[in-house]
Amino acid sequence: MALKRRDFLLFLGASAGTVALGSLPSSEKKFSMPFSNSVSASSPAGSSLSFKPLKSPMPLPTEGMELTKQTQDYSTYEVVDDLMLPEGFTYDVIAAWGDKVGDSRFGYNNDYLSFVETGNEEGLLTVNHEYISSVTWTQTFDKVIGKSLPFADLKEPLDAAAKDGINAYALPDNDPLKAKIREISKEALIDQGLSVISIRKDSNGQWVRTNSKLDRRITGASGLDDGRYLKSTGPAIAVFRKKQGQGYVDTIGDRIIGSFGNCAGGTTPWGTVLSAEENFQVQVPEPVYPDGTSFSPEERTFIIDKEEVGGQGNVIGLAGNKYGWIVEVDPANPSDYGTKHSWLGRYRHEAVGVRAEAGKKLAFYSGDDRRGGHLYKFVSNDSVRNPKDKANSKLLSQGILYAAKFNPDGTGSWIALNPSTPVNPDMPSVVAGGMIPLPKRPEGGIVKVEKDEDMTAFKQQFKTLGDLYTGNAQEKQGAILIDAHFAANAAGATATARPEDTDVAPDGSLYITFTSGSSGSDGGPDNRIFQGPKGETPYEYGWITHLIEDGNDPAAMTFRWKMLSLGGEPADGGLGFANPDNLLLDKSGNVWMVTDMSSDKHNKAVPKGRLDKEGKPTSQSDLRGLFGNNSMWFIPTSGSDAGKAYLFAMGPMDCETTGPFFTSDEQTLFLAVQHPGEVNGIRLDNKAETREYSMRTTDGQEFIQTRQVPIGSNWPDKTVNAPPKPAVVAIRRLDAKPISTAQLS
Repeated sequence: MALKRRDFLLFLGASAGTVALGSLPSSEKKFSMPFSNSVSASSPAGSSLSFKPLKSPMPLPTEGMELTKQTQDYSTYEVVDDLMLPEGFTYDVIAAWGDKVGDSRFGYNNDYLSFVETGNEEGLLTVNHEYISSVTWTQTFDKVIGKSLPFADLKEPLDAAAKDGINAYALPDNDPLKAKIREISKEALIDQGLSVISIRKDSNGQWVRTNSKLDRRITGASGLDDGRYLKSTGPAIAVFRKKQGQGYVDTIGDRIIGSFGNCAGGTTPWGTVLSAEENFQVQVPEPVYPDGTSFSPEERTFIIDKEEVGGQGNVIGLAGNKYGWIVEVDPANPSDYGTKHSWLGRYRHEAVGVRAEAGKKLAFYSGDDRRGGHLYKFVSNDSVRNPKDKANSKLLSQGILYAAKFNPDGTGSWIALNPSTPVNPDMPSVVAGGMIPLPKRPEGGIVKVEKDEDMTAFKQQFKTLGDLYTGNAQEKQGAILIDAHFAANAAGATATARPEDTDVAPDGSLYITFTSGSSGSDGGPDNRIFQGPKGETPYEYGWITHLIEDGNDPAAMTFRWKMLSLGGEPADGGLGFANPDNLLLDKSGNVWMVTDMSSDKHNKAVPKGRLDKEGKPTSQSDLRGLFGNNSMWFIPTSGSDAGKAYLFAMGPMDCETTGPFFTSDEQTLFLAVQHPGEVNGIRLDNKAETREYSMRTTDGQEFIQTRQVPIGSNWPDKTVNAPPKPAVVAIRRLDAKPISTAQLS
């Protein structure tokens, strides 16, 4: 049941051998196969890769291997604690956690990368720092940073508090426990946010830091003690400036302390960087009152568990409604510490796709990366004059935010999130998990609706979004944007499958990765839209969606969409990976993709027959152990290999590969390696385990694989017992030729 080439080309909106890029001049409408001679769209079939892809943990159809040989060659497999690349490629570590940046340090769990070039082979690399992995951060902080934190002193009170956590906000200021929690929370916040570092390529072809005056950190604590507050724009300012309200007010007006949860992002044509605040709810309360004010910091207590150092905003008293935004930063302005644009909405942002065309409205696309989250589009009131003009940032202060409604017939529409929009929610019965959360009224917060009759009653009680929020016109609009996810649910936006990336192609169309179709406590995707290759729901392995605005107009209110379920095992029609995440489109229109499998699923053993001890089938979620570590793939969009997936990189243990970004000459691919060792911490004395897996050949025949799996990580130092550290690397060819088009000698 392999993916058919014709289906892939139709998905791209193309006929065989071509891809529609109507907005490009004819001189730019050529495509080539990476790692091969340049091949135009009209070239005959038969082009082939000129590099040897990495060996995957499972047999892939691209290898063309006989079935009997598959069972022999894949009966054993060794996982390596390193960033593995094809022969002829190498990587240089540019920056790692703890390295000096300005008056601070390079943060933890680097994610989105943006390289704004300032000259020939030099520029400014902006790096997101998403969150704290508690196992490795607490285990290695003193080794890497050279400073001890009072983790041991907090063990007993944290154990006593258990899942309830510690409400440090309510403790007296002179309580020693409060001081210790504040110390840990502040250091954790410092390790989140953004880094701006200046780099250049040296005479050896390696990228090195230049440590210019532009280097700086924007942290989760910026403004707390240093006066480096972030700014804000749009209607939410009316809520931020309240002196009092139904809920918590932090009394600092439209100024904001810090940025955290910085996951993916985007780069504008005018040279600014967009950083997406995602899982902010781990640190501050997400729910708000009808007037848009926050729940008390006491609602999100301080906790350290096996996954997170959570509730960092509790002891400081951060207002939850000021987090979950898109932050814009000009890396070339050393005085810029970020602006949060409230017209872009507050939710668990992932990436940002930017469409800026002269004479048209500015459009930003972003997804809410939660189960049941939505796809959004911001459209400016005014039009773009020059896409490279930094004045375009002002367009983000006036416009409207829309949420997507997908119809099963491949059409869709955009729902405006404003006070006059009708309340028209979908029924819980159509989504995986059977639950949709809505604004709870009049109390504030949310209510989880599980019955269709309760949803019908809600719709009868509230006629418009304006009925759900309070205040004057601007305050209501601000409250809707602050509560964007739950307002979008009330308006009937489609619950989706964790939208991870939103990339605008050269022709103006949009590519979206939906990483997982399972349900959870936040909700689940619409079963009418998100189905596996055989129509199955839920479907864990993910999709890539192609969205085309009607009339190719960024301000269009309707669109068309197509979806492919590319993830999964080859025997089931998948391409050999699970949970697609960030996408990168090279100049030739080919797709580079990284995966985002949960760290605890990496290399998890799968028993013979795929049945557990009770005889129940292994879940799709647990079958992800078959796919090994997170990885990076190349998918050609032209030539005879269009629609096939080739394994380009495999990450170190327990990590996620994120933020791929090319230099303009495509000789360098920047990549972030996030949370190595997240599950098992430091790899001690080269420890490894032997595990067994129920594998399948490309036609579905079962065989057993014995796999050697390192326990923990020592990357990037790669010396015995070295602490694992998140780091950013520059991938290049040893012959200094472009990564995406040159032929490997």
